[in-house]
Amino acid sequence: MGESMPQYRSAAEGNFLFEYLDHTADIQIHAWGCSLEEAFANAGLGMFNYMTPLSEIAKDPSCSRYFDVEGHDEQSLLYNFLDELLFVFSTELLVCCELTVLTLDRATWKIRAFANGEKFERGRHASGTEIKAITYSAMQITEKEHDAEVFVIVDI
Repeated sequence: MGESMPQYRSAAEGNFLFEYLDHTADIQIHAWGCSLEEAFANAGLGMFNYMTPLSEIAKDPSCSRYFDVEGHDEQSLLYNFLDELLFVFSTELLVCCELTVLTLDRATWKIRAFANGEKFERGRHASGTEIKAITYSAMQITEKEHDAEVFVIVDI
């Protein structure tokens, strides 16, 4: 591992940089940040928070992990990143309350992220709405100097 530990924006501290917008039969996550890396990370946090309140999720060092994801363009990278996070939730019940995109390589469309959280336990954690899938429908990614935002619709 040998990498320096990233600085986190903790959802437990209430520093949310995402919101939910109504969409017929689905939900649209709108996330933002000072960079595209931060906006992608906040989209992931928004997804987890929709399934269970992140304010109830602790940081268990045994659950911390790296995510390495790739795509063929910006939209497929966001889709694949969120899809990988959803897959880990679905198969391992890992809920990430901290998520930092360490690198986002636009030449190769690869992303490396570090996450921390804990395993979801029914009865101990509140159940939100299950997210079944990420979609490309109406996906938007915008980036300006010191400002980025993403819109992604998820199937619930």
